Amino acid sequence: MRAFQCRDYLFEIFDRLSKEHECSIDYLINEAMREYARAREQTVTSVGVESQELLGSALAGASPVGAPSIDTRSRPILTPVPSRRPTVQPAINPLQAVTVPPPLPGRRPSDVASRRVLMLQFNGESIRVDKDEFIIGRGVRTTDLAIRDGNISRKHAAVVFHDGAYFMKDLGSTNGIEFAGQRVESKRIEEGDVYHICDYEFRFSYQ
Repeated sequence: MRAFQCRDYLFEIFDRLSKEHECSIDYLINEAMREYARAREQTVTSVGVESQELLGSALAGASPVGAPSIDTRSRPILTPVPSRRPTVQPAINPLQAVTVPPPLPGRRPSDVASRRVLMLQFNGESIRVDKDEFIIGRGVRTTDLAIRDGNISRKHAAVVFHDGAYFMKDLGSTNGIEFAGQRVESKRIEEGDVYHICDYEFRFSYQ
């Protein structure tokens, strides 16, 4: 890993894109640098082709066999000099590569495409679960659904999206999670499943 300096406004762009596309800033910067390097390689190749064309034109202008010879001793021999001005290439935005980002490492493309909308019914409210890890617990700042009850752990349970499915998972809580009267550590969430944490009911359905 190597460190480098980045202007503040560029870092703000990467930060905003990482939140929009749910990927890391490091991943975006690496993709942008890779596209920039590819663009530079194309520019150097274009300059090389131009030089070869000029050399070919000079050789094509040589006198054919049998033509009258010209005494060149009285004047200097002019050698064609290739143009040093590189071919103008269209401006390439390094961020074009992340307009539609590829899937994050470790996540299969089918995970996003096949994800169903999971709804949680709790205390008469309908809550949309659209995160890879939806935390339930007592902590207000560390959870997505906070329950102010001393029997609930700070991070009690989580709804986790993994390998194309949602799971209800205990996070090492004291009082655990119950499903159908039995305590469970982790269970795949099916349509209509009802879980209990202490005296609270959590009902799930898909849309």
